[in-house]
Amino acid sequence: MLLVDEIDIDGAGVCHAKYQVKEDEFFCQGHFPGNPVVPGVIQCEIMAQSCALLVKDEIKGKTTLYTGIDNVRFKQIVKPGDLCEVTAVLKKRRGPLFFCEAVLSVAGNICCKGELSFALV
Repeated sequence: MLLVDEIDIDGAGVCHAKYQVKEDEFFCQGHFPGNPVVPGVIQCEIMAQSCALLVKDEIKGKTTLYTGIDNVRFKQIVKPGDLCEVTAVLKKRRGPLFFCEAVLSVAGNICCKGELSFALV
């Protein structure tokens, strides 16, 4: 499932990604009945996909395997219809391992942030 609608990687190597949460997303159905919210694990996946785009030229022909999600904090609820804006920064690389920091915001309010790592194999 692709959870990035558009990206811009600026001259400093920072990924600015956007994802519009649709009203009928399968992951919001039943979470929670009458009050749908985007599950935290999906917010982490939105950030993770944004982080992987920082090395998009290296991904071709490889599989992205996430190796860690650390220090994640959820600050506000994300609901269907919200436009998620992610800022992702590559902090370190060790061979095929990449270590990033990401922040997911809606309307300028931080909803989720954390440190994510992944390997290209």
